[in-house]
Amino acid sequence: MTFSTTVERWGVHEIELAGPSGGNPFADVRLSARYQYRNRVVEAEGFYDGDGVYRVRFMPDAVGPWRFTTVSNVEELDGCSGGFEAGPPGPGNHGPVRAAGTGFEYADGTPYLPFGTTAYHWTHDMDEERERRTLRTLASSPFNKLRMCVLPTGPMTPPEVPFAGEDPGGLDVTRYNPVFFRHLEARVRDLRDIGVEADVILFHPYDGGVRGFQDMGREADHAFVRHVVARLSAYRNVWWSAANEYDFNRAKTVTDWDDILRTIVRHDPYEHLRSIHNGTRMFEVASLYDFTKPWITHQSIQHWDATPTDAWLAACPKPVVIDEISYEGNIGKRWGNVTAQELVDRFWEGVTRGGYVGHGESLAGFQDRAWIGNGGALYGESPARIAFLRTVMEQRGDGTLLRYLGRRQPAQVTVDLPAGGAYEVELIDTWNMTVTPVDGVHRDRVRVGLPRRPYLALRMTRVGDR
Repeated sequence: MTFSTTVERWGVHEIELAGPSGGNPFADVRLSARYQYRNRVVEAEGFYDGDGVYRVRFMPDAVGPWRFTTVSNVEELDGCSGGFEAGPPGPGNHGPVRAAGTGFEYADGTPYLPFGTTAYHWTHDMDEERERRTLRTLASSPFNKLRMCVLPTGPMTPPEVPFAGEDPGGLDVTRYNPVFFRHLEARVRDLRDIGVEADVILFHPYDGGVRGFQDMGREADHAFVRHVVARLSAYRNVWWSAANEYDFNRAKTVTDWDDILRTIVRHDPYEHLRSIHNGTRMFEVASLYDFTKPWITHQSIQHWDATPTDAWLAACPKPVVIDEISYEGNIGKRWGNVTAQELVDRFWEGVTRGGYVGHGESLAGFQDRAWIGNGGALYGESPARIAFLRTVMEQRGDGTLLRYLGRRQPAQVTVDLPAGGAYEVELIDTWNMTVTPVDGVHRDRVRVGLPRRPYLALRMTRVGDR
């Protein structure tokens, strides 16, 4: 048995054990470890990692001494014990993100504003150069969350799939591909190290109808969920998305998705964020997944319009993340050819209504495959403007008000200010990324003359009492 003896708070402690490799260890062997800190016990599930190697990963949430004992139905894996010291978190380590009312914060209380993007299969090609380029792009971008899939799309073949087998049409969904998962884990760690949350999508309906991943059967679905959760949940930057466009999967009912989400809850001892993402035919509030269910932590929504954000928050007081609001691009699909101005407009509309909005780029002609599928580099005009918006939101104090004017072009606008306060007012050009002060200190009401152009906002900052 090998294990680490010192780990930072919200880092990863790992136990490695040697055990049986015969039969089907993925299905036949049960392994977990009970970690104890003072009088509290947390149980983390283990997994088979191939070649007779078993692992348990654990994320300590408290500084100090921890003890552990393994539990297994296999004698040589059962009753192994040890301990380690959890030290203070290192720089940039604020712990996992939690929902806090209709917003988010890290476990240490630091505010977190999600500015997400999407690169569904950036890890599947196992193209190290492209993946390193993707990471460099993310590190210099405004994006601090990345939506990414575990399951492949229809054309992908081994080793780009998480299951064992060489024949694309004859994979064994009861056995997993350790090479695939080790690669995936490495990329999740890379995202963690640059401060990016990994929004891990467990299921999707894009296997082309030939793989059967949409309908592996309840037992195989749940075993797959347990395996992924055992491997990834100890990483603090993981979120769970039960599915992308779940309603396009005709093999599963809402009850099936409820069961999958409850399975995540049972097997993830760290209570990472959990949601499920709808398809584009579900445009009405009444048609969305019922996000009020207790196993959902936030609302993950696909919708082309951010203006219903108020209604979504009123119907369910959990954070609203419009993870897909159309992509800046030039492809033929209607969801993949909005202009940068339109995408930035939707960002401002959603954020100033109290929600969060996700980015995507589907620009053809710049690299062999667009960012939304495989990562690489970003070529659009929206990321710089989204970075500007992120800066505006991060600078926003408790006494700051934002009013977004969008595509409207009035000659002037009047804003009623909260009683009892004095405010400085600034005019923000969201596209040109400029901030222009409005003369004076204002009370009760301010009337601002405007240039005749769209995509403007007003920022009112409280500077004192009347």
